[in-house]
Amino acid sequence: MYANKASRSSASRQVTDALLQVITEQNASLDEHVERVSVFAGEVAQALGEPEHEVWLARLAAKLHDVGKTAIPASVLDKPGPLDEREWEFMRRHPLIGERIVLAAPALAGTAPLIRSSHERVDGGGYPDGLVGEEIPLGARIVAVCDAFDAMTSERSYRGPTSVEAALEELRSHAGTQFDAAVVDAFCSLTSVHQGLDEEQQHTGTVGS
Repeated sequence: MYANKASRSSASRQVTDALLQVITEQNASLDEHVERVSVFAGEVAQALGEPEHEVWLARLAAKLHDVGKTAIPASVLDKPGPLDEREWEFMRRHPLIGERIVLAAPALAGTAPLIRSSHERVDGGGYPDGLVGEEIPLGARIVAVCDAFDAMTSERSYRGPTSVEAALEELRSHAGTQFDAAVVDAFCSLTSVHQGLDEEQQHTGTVGS
């Protein structure tokens, strides 16, 4: 049994590495993004008291949640301005494409529902299925929060990064509507997030002011 578990772990790691290499070949910054989101997702799942397997699954799904973007034209992904409706149609397909990609690898099949639902909102306004609240798998709710935070605090072609403090406030302001409130609370309490905030405050000279 132990040997079978190790074999499955090795297979999932090999397939994950191959898929991440595809992401890197398309967009190196996307690879860095999913690595950070994966670390956050594992920490949030642990903070929520999830069992080891669910922590691993959330981390793996976070690492692969953008794999469907490999099928989106670069002109859409790297557009330096707002997307039009046709371009948004392309973007809204990527969770479904990602789901199909990981379902082709049995070792990664457990991540499929999390990847499919990673852009759902707890108020039902997300995509692709318009799921509400706990209809959305917890792992997907975790990925959504971690993904949004890293997207806000990262440099993008069309804007500069948002401060850690402003990003946390944005998460809190959308808790219960876009994001799961319990997940937001867990994320905002992470030591690693507060370390980033402390470093940012030291850099701007706002500590103790």
